Amino acid sequence: MAQRHKHRLIIAIDSGGTFTDCVYRAGGRLEVLKLPSTPENPGRAILEAIERIVQHVGAGAIEIRHGTTVATNALLERKGARVAFVTTRGFEDTLAIGRQARPSLYDWNLHRPAPLAEEECCLGLPERVGPDGAVIQAPSHAALKKLRQQVIASRAESIAVSLLFSFVNPAHEQAVAAALASLGLPLSLSHQILPEFREYERAATVTLNAYLAPRMQSYIDGLQRNLAAKDARLSIMQSSGGILSAQSAARDPVRTILSGPAGGVIGALAVARAAGIERVLSFDMGGTSTDVALLDATREPPTSIEGQVAGLPVCVPMLDIHTAGAGGGSLAWIDAAGALQVGPQSAGADPGPACYGRGERATVTDANLALSRLHPQHFLGGAMQLDMARARHALSRVCDKHEGFGSVEALAEGIVHVANARMESALRRVSIERGHDPRTFALLAFGGAGPLHACALAAALGMRKVVVPAVPGALSALGILDADLRREFSRTVMLAPKSPRIAQVYRELEAEARDAFRAEGAIPVLVRSADLRYHGQGFELRVDWSADAVARFHRLHEQSYGYANPARAVEIVTLRVQAVVRTQRHRLTQTALTRGNGRQAHIGTHRLFEAGRWRRGALYNRSLLHPGDRFAGPAVIVELSATTYLPTGWSASVDALANLVLTPGSQARSKAGSKPASKPGGRR
Repeated sequence: MAQRHKHRLIIAIDSGGTFTDCVYRAGGRLEVLKLPSTPENPGRAILEAIERIVQHVGAGAIEIRHGTTVATNALLERKGARVAFVTTRGFEDTLAIGRQARPSLYDWNLHRPAPLAEEECCLGLPERVGPDGAVIQAPSHAALKKLRQQVIASRAESIAVSLLFSFVNPAHEQAVAAALASLGLPLSLSHQILPEFREYERAATVTLNAYLAPRMQSYIDGLQRNLAAKDARLSIMQSSGGILSAQSAARDPVRTILSGPAGGVIGALAVARAAGIERVLSFDMGGTSTDVALLDATREPPTSIEGQVAGLPVCVPMLDIHTAGAGGGSLAWIDAAGALQVGPQSAGADPGPACYGRGERATVTDANLALSRLHPQHFLGGAMQLDMARARHALSRVCDKHEGFGSVEALAEGIVHVANARMESALRRVSIERGHDPRTFALLAFGGAGPLHACALAAALGMRKVVVPAVPGALSALGILDADLRREFSRTVMLAPKSPRIAQVYRELEAEARDAFRAEGAIPVLVRSADLRYHGQGFELRVDWSADAVARFHRLHEQSYGYANPARAVEIVTLRVQAVVRTQRHRLTQTALTRGNGRQAHIGTHRLFEAGRWRRGALYNRSLLHPGDRFAGPAVIVELSATTYLPTGWSASVDALANLVLTPGSQARSKAGSKPASKPGGRR
C-alpha cells in the first residue's frame, strides 16, 4: 500500500448541470467517475469525487484541473455582485447605451439585458487621456477622494474601472486602483483585463468580470482550503481552451465563462487527430445544453473575442463555440398556441428528469427512455436505475394538454424531433451559414446525451460518418486533462503594417507573458498574431504575424467576404501574443483490427420505438466490443458514461482506437435527403 501513495495524480473534473465527470489515469489506463452534481455547492461533488479516487488508487501530490460553471451560472441567474462602474466623466451611460446593432432589425419586441451595474453605481471621474496616450486632464487628489466616498455610498461589493483610452496609457486607472485599494473590494481594471479599443465592449467585459469576481473568489478560495489538506493544487479551464492557475481565474473569472465546453472542444480535437480525421463538427450534448464547433484537426482551434453570453459581450479570447438550449434535462411543454416546445428551461441536477426519481416534469431524457433508446437497467453502467413508469407518467401529463399526440410514444418522438431541430440549427450555424458543407465533415458526438441523437442529426445534414469516442460522456473532462497552460496578451495599436513600433509592442507583450508564466514556474512558447482590416472598416480579421501577414490578410478577406482589394491601405488594429506551455499528453495506442460481429458484447434483444412503431433491436455492452467488430442497427450500445442509439439502416464498427464509427446505408441517407436544406456558401 505504501508504494501506491508515491506517484503524482492528475484529475480532471468537469462540473456539469446534471453530472460531475472525473477523468484520471491509473496504471496506464484512463479511468472515469461520474457523480450527480451538487448545484447548491459544486465543490461538494468535487471533494467527494477526489476522496473516492484517492481511496481507490492512492496518490502523493494531486493536481486538480477543473472545468467550472460557477461563473456561467452566476451570470445566467443574475446572482453576481453589486458593481461600482468607474469611467471617465461623461461616459457613465456607456453600459446603458451599448451598441445599436440589432440581431433582428424589425423586431419591435427586442429586449436587451439590463446592465450589470445599476444606474446609481455608474460613477464618472474627471480625467481624460487622448487617443495617442497624452494626458489631457489628470485626476486630482480631491476627485479621487470623492470617488472613494461615492464607491462606499454605493454599497458596492466589487469595482470595475474602464477609463477612456486606458489601453494606450493606463496611468489614470492605476491611480484609481491605488485610491480604492484600501476598501478591500475586488478591483477589475480594463488595462489589465482587456487593453483593447471599442469602449462599450471593453467596459461591459470589465464590468462582467467585476460582477463575477466575489462569487468566483469565494468558490475557489473555499475549494482550495479543502484541497490543501489533501496536498492538492487547483487549476481552472478557461474559455480559450487552456488551463489557468486558480489565482488567475479568481482574479479574472470572465475568462472561465465557457470553461466546460472548451474542454469538450480540446477533447474532440485530440480524438480527431488520433483518428486521422481532418474536418470535424463537434457535438457535445449534456444535461442542460448542447455545444457545437467546427474544427480543422490540422490547426489549433480558432478563438474569438466577439463572443456573447446572456446577451452581453464577452470580449476575451473564447473558443468559437455555439450553444443551443437543448439537453437531456430540457423540459417539454406546450406553449399558448398549442405547439410542443423543448427547453431552454432544464430540470438540471435537482430535481432532474422524472425518470431519475425526483422530478415531476417530462424531459428529453424521459422521452428517450420511453422510446427505449435508454435502457433502465444499464444507465451509468448499471449504477443508476431509471424509473420507466415515472417517465411515462410525466410524459402523459404533457399528452393531456395536447390532443394531437395519440400515445406517449408519439409524444416522445415529437420531443426528440423538436430537440433535434434546435441542435441541427446550431450545427448549421457553425457550418452552412459560414460557407462550409457539412457533408464533407464527420460528426463527433459526445456528452452524456450526444450519441443518442447523433445519427438523426447527421442524416438531416447529409453527413456520412458519426464518431463516438471512448468515454463520450466524459470527453470534456478528458480535454481538460490534456489541455495546455495558455494565456493571451494583447494591445490595440492602430498602426501601418511597416511601423517600427510593431516590433516594440510585441517585445513588451512577450515580456509581460514571460513574467506572468514565471509566477507559474513555466517557460512558454510565444506565438504572434494580429488583427487587420482595410482602413475605414469597422471589423478585423486575425492572421498569424509574419512577413507575409498582409498578403494572407487579403486572401482571408477574399475567403470570408468574397472579395479583396490589395491596392487598399491595411491597418494593424491589435497585436496579440499567445503564450503556451504544452501538457504532456498520453498517447493513444492503436489495437490491431480483428474481423468480428460483436457477438461477445451482445447482451440481449431490445424493443425500440422508431418511426411510429416498435421494432426488434439488439443491446450491446460497449466495454466488450473489440476493434474490428461490425454490426447493424437498430441497436442500443450501453456503457458507463453514455448510451449510443444506432437506428435502422445504420451500421456501427469499432476502429483501432476503440472509437465507434457509425455510418448510414443508402436507404438511411435517401430517407433523410443527401443534401442540406440550404446551399453552403453563405457569407459571414
